[in-house]
Amino acid sequence: MSTEGLRERRKRQTRQEISHVATRLFIEHGFENVTIAQVATAAGVAKMTVTNHFPRKEDLLLDMHEELVAGPAQAVLEREPGESAPAALRRAYFEALARRDALIGFSGAEFVRVISGSPTLQARLREIHEQRERALTDVLAPELAEFTAKLLAAQATTVYRVLLEEIFRRTLDGADHEEIAAAIEPLAEQAFDGLQRAFA
Repeated sequence: MSTEGLRERRKRQTRQEISHVATRLFIEHGFENVTIAQVATAAGVAKMTVTNHFPRKEDLLLDMHEELVAGPAQAVLEREPGESAPAALRRAYFEALARRDALIGFSGAEFVRVISGSPTLQARLREIHEQRERALTDVLAPELAEFTAKLLAAQATTVYRVLLEEIFRRTLDGADHEEIAAAIEPLAEQAFDGLQRAFA
């Protein structure tokens, strides 16, 4: 492996370790009650190391925000020949549902409780949804009229957001992953049916 490859792997490991330590502290004490300095001390790194990896405190917990933003746009970019954008978004969602993917909400009760207890994290999640919508609009724009691209992106990201919120709600109500997936499947079918009808 090249020196650059080793360096990148080490950076990823450090980032992951810091995020895991921060998540544990947030679960134990609440997001608002933990400082960057406390995360750095617990992780055994300098405060600057934490802020270099995570310029925003919220992203210590929401460390997969880049994947969250890019997911729907990536599904459209990588769709099968002849597959419509709504069909690709649907397929990507149901593949994630089958995996019980954390990116669509299967994050566990402790994680969800931290988010639901923090206005700061909820605001960051809203911002991520807005970024996701813009990313999807950008991917759709070359093949659709501008208004249609914006409308499809807005409706698709709303589907993803509402389903995420429903998974979070059921998680907090004590349902396990299998119970949640069974309940979400028909709701997702309904939501994506509507999306595909609107943009057939």
